[in-house]
Order: sequence, then C-alpha cells, then structure tokens
Amino acid sequence: MKYQYDDGGREAAGFKGFANDCVTRSVAIASGKPYKEVYDALNEMAKCERTGKRKTRKSSSRSGVFKTTYHKYLLSLGFKWVPTMSIGSGCTTHLRETEIPQTGNLVVSVSKHMTAVIDGVIHDTYNPDRGGWRCVYGYYTR
Repeated sequence: MKYQYDDGGREAAGFKGFANDCVTRSVAIASGKPYKEVYDALNEMAKCERTGKRKTRKSSSRSGVFKTTYHKYLLSLGFKWVPTMSIGSGCTTHLRETEIPQTGNLVVSVSKHMTAVIDGVIHDTYNPDRGGWRCVYGYYTR
C-alpha cells in the first residue's frame, strides 16, 4: 500500500519523545480532530476503567489504550466496527489495497498496532504493512 508519514499533529501539539500512542494518532488522523483533543478525551475515559488482578493499570493516551476504551470513543465519534477475523478463522484480510476499502477514513486494527488509512493511503509514523502481509483484525469506518 502507499504510505505517507503523519504524526497526527502530535509534534504541533507540543509533544516530544517516543510514545506508544498509535491509538491516539490514528484516531486523530482518521477523525480530523486535533491530537490534543483526542489525547485528553481518551485519558478522561480511562479514568472510569476498573483495575484488578489481571488488569493492573489503566489506559494512557501516551503508553497504550485498552480496546474497550478506544472502542467506546470511536463509536461516540460515529465510527462503526467492521470485523475481518473471528475466533479460529485465521488471518483472512491483510493490510493491502485489494483487501481493505480504498475510500474513506479508516482506523485499522492490526497485530499489536492501530493505523489510519485514508483513501487507500496509510498515514502513520512508519509503514506497518509488512510488505502486504500484516494481518487486519478489523477496522472502524464512518
């Protein structure tokens, strides 16, 4: 797929250094919202998360957001989830032009990462397609 470098407005918002903020970046890019607005909204939603024996920390826009939190946020923005895998199905969809929609703004969930795809072009800080073999779990679309 075609790739274009895009930090989602992170640097312009005054953030520096390395961060595991792929959810925040991809949502900001696909929704067109400012990075800081998405960052603050996800952190605010994380305050309501519960912790326990297995889940010992809460989401953070900088170091990782749990699926339940970003799922609620994306639904509130008018996105809908389109699954491309089910339990036991194996990888049926890859991050390539022929297998995902080429129009519209998508937030794509791939293995251990989230990326934005706008009109068939990957917008991220690096190209995550692994030569067209990166497995897609599903994507959010409007």
